[in-house]
Amino acid sequence: MQDDTGRPTTAAPAIELRGISKAFGPVQANKDISIRVMPGTIHGIIGENGAGKSTLMSILYGFYRADAGEIFIAGKKTEIPDSQAAIAAGIGMVFQHFKLVENFTVLENIILGAEDGRLLKPSLAKARASLIDLAQEYGLNVDPDARIEEIGVGMQQRVEILKALYRQADILILDEPTGVLTPAEADQLFRILHRLREEGKTIILITHKLREIMDTTDTVSVMRRGQMTATVKTSETGPEHLAELMVGRKVLLRVDKVPATPGKAVLQIENLHVVDDKGVERLKGIDLTVRAGEILGIAGVAGNGQSELLEVLGGMRPGTGSIRLNGVPLALSGPDADGQARRAQHIAHVPEDRQREGLIMEFHAWENVAFGYHRDPAYRSGPLMNNAVLRADTEAKMEKFDVRPPDPWLAAKNFSGGNQQKVVVAREIERNPDLLLVGQPTRGVDIGAIEFIHKQIVALRDQGKAILLVSVELEEIFGLADRIAVMFDGQIMGERLPGRTDEKELGLLMAGVNGEAA
Repeated sequence: MQDDTGRPTTAAPAIELRGISKAFGPVQANKDISIRVMPGTIHGIIGENGAGKSTLMSILYGFYRADAGEIFIAGKKTEIPDSQAAIAAGIGMVFQHFKLVENFTVLENIILGAEDGRLLKPSLAKARASLIDLAQEYGLNVDPDARIEEIGVGMQQRVEILKALYRQADILILDEPTGVLTPAEADQLFRILHRLREEGKTIILITHKLREIMDTTDTVSVMRRGQMTATVKTSETGPEHLAELMVGRKVLLRVDKVPATPGKAVLQIENLHVVDDKGVERLKGIDLTVRAGEILGIAGVAGNGQSELLEVLGGMRPGTGSIRLNGVPLALSGPDADGQARRAQHIAHVPEDRQREGLIMEFHAWENVAFGYHRDPAYRSGPLMNNAVLRADTEAKMEKFDVRPPDPWLAAKNFSGGNQQKVVVAREIERNPDLLLVGQPTRGVDIGAIEFIHKQIVALRDQGKAILLVSVELEEIFGLADRIAVMFDGQIMGERLPGRTDEKELGLLMAGVNGEAA
């Protein structure tokens, strides 16, 4: 007998789901799903946003209860009514949005919910010793006394993995684990996952990134609209085939666009400085120009000033220096420099973090479409908002941008990440701005939605609009940008044309090596 990777085995599957179904009202999230995951393998699950991947894993982890179906762990039928039962069954889950207490230390987060009694001191001592052993065994080194708020997202993810291992998990579920990581952090994560597999752990990797699937997994299962459509050995498939299985049609895995024909300067930035609340200078004399009909891509490792650049341009942060839009100076501080003023000046902004900055998660979709534009006369009836008009407008945007489900009454928190992003992109692009600011446009978004969002950005460029794009995905920068500027430590290290550079040269600039040396 062989497992799904071709290895001889007589072992029962680490996980087997049979006939799992789950509905939320009229929405059938999972429909009669069966899947087998063999022990000691990395099993990928891919699918479009809203395909039901996270729902299925939330059932396995006890966050939801299935309407029908059975769960088997190591060949034994297992009831998982809650996450405590999942942990007891040896299952750990690392969520896309981490479940950590930010003002607690690493060690305190590790033992939270797994204390050995009323006295914390013995629990902390035991956890510290265990943490040292786990860190050495799996290459998960992290300072146990560091506060979560003081460490980067890559380290925070290690803490989540350590939490699961501390609870003796043999099965690890990772939901979109690289959505908030830099390329270097993602590479380190996958080295850790391979190490875990070598030690006999079973890993389920939920991701929309086909390259990660091809580079990392042994087996991959594809979901589409709540159903399992295929399970194949990774070595026997390819990105194009997987993309077609995911979406149900052939998908273009590159950005289709004609060469840009830049016009007049729309955005002109000179000597822009930003100092944060702690007195640290984040932007150190930025000079940039973005012209009508072009996309300027900003490349760089996260944390080198890209976020601050978008924030000051979008009216979310004060700065000093000079910014002109179509030759008109923009205020950099005070009430005339807020987001409302920027929108009135025909600047639209798709922020980097859709959940913190782009949406109000408890509000309905139609309310979020008005977010920032509630004073638009088209949405008003006298002194009040015309909710009927706004809901009709939301329905039209949802249809055009293929938001699923197309329900204006659904709260933002109940959409998948990719569909949340579509709501934000639709709201901003449909305002017909002179300048579009875009931060991480496809973070946590599936392959079909990536193709769609890229098309919308290129279409706006082709209408003669200026676009400033920030992305940590070099592949996205190369695909979309007509010019590339690289940021390091709050400065522009150099500009390049995509056809006259490569990832190696940009990587040197991103590391702070100056243009001449690069």
